[in-house]
Amino acid sequence: MNLHGWIIYNGSLKGNKFLDFAEWIQSSALKQGSTTSIYKNNELLVSLQTNELKILSDGSPKLPDYVVFADKDIYLAKQLELLRIPVFNPSRSIEISDDKIATFQELAKYDLPIPQTFVAPKVFMKGNTNLEDLHGVSEALGFPLIMKEAFGSFGEQVYLIKDEKELMNKALELQGKPYLYQEFISSSFGKDLRLHVVGDKVVAAMKRQSKNDFRANVSAGGSMQAYVPSAQEEKLAVAATKAIGANFAGVDLLLGVDGQPIICEINSNAHIRNMFDCTGINVADYIMQYILMVLEHNKIGEDHA
Repeated sequence: MNLHGWIIYNGSLKGNKFLDFAEWIQSSALKQGSTTSIYKNNELLVSLQTNELKILSDGSPKLPDYVVFADKDIYLAKQLELLRIPVFNPSRSIEISDDKIATFQELAKYDLPIPQTFVAPKVFMKGNTNLEDLHGVSEALGFPLIMKEAFGSFGEQVYLIKDEKELMNKALELQGKPYLYQEFISSSFGKDLRLHVVGDKVVAAMKRQSKNDFRANVSAGGSMQAYVPSAQEEKLAVAATKAIGANFAGVDLLLGVDGQPIICEINSNAHIRNMFDCTGINVADYIMQYILMVLEHNKIGEDHA
């Protein structure tokens, strides 16, 4: 198949890592015989009219055979799907992954191991938080505990709360935002595992560690080293990816007291340069192999329908 794809990334974010991801995917696609065009999400305008759905852009390019969607612009991703274009990852998977509350609800639904979690009640206006309710949270989770905003990246919007005063102050600060309270896995302080899943297998993994921060994110100053995951860790990472319906994802695992893995986060748009620098494995090659395999399989199915 001589397929042409689009690779879409966010054009409003600072830094080059998002374009860098797109260019890695583009290079891997070309190696496997597929041409691609890279677009910023703000170069493609969703157009809705009676009896008509469109994507508008300069030059009105022909719609692609597939899209690698390296962004969180859910409405654009859904529009492409409504136009019957295969999108990797699907918009629903990106939407769940972007929302930590929705992610943990899906993981709990499939009985996958997660930290004990409480979702903060929705508050529309400042001053409506019932601080007395926080005592039940602190009694159940103890201190320290974790507070996470539902939306955030790179380990930001995640807070280690040491006592009742910090808990109340942070709850007041976050009023009006969706967030959750979570058990602190002390045995995983400053360290976690990142497993990159593509399809039904883990294709690369690394261990991340920070000497002076409870978060292990490399963007927050953590170090990284290549890691060989256990069969249990691989199985869990694949199950977590499937739980949110993703084709590929970076799954972060915490290390429990007994060494048992616990799911911390799923990133549907995990960056791949750090993984390559750490392991020498080009995840983009696996992603494009998987996408083209799925498209070929679907075409064969249509031909025989």
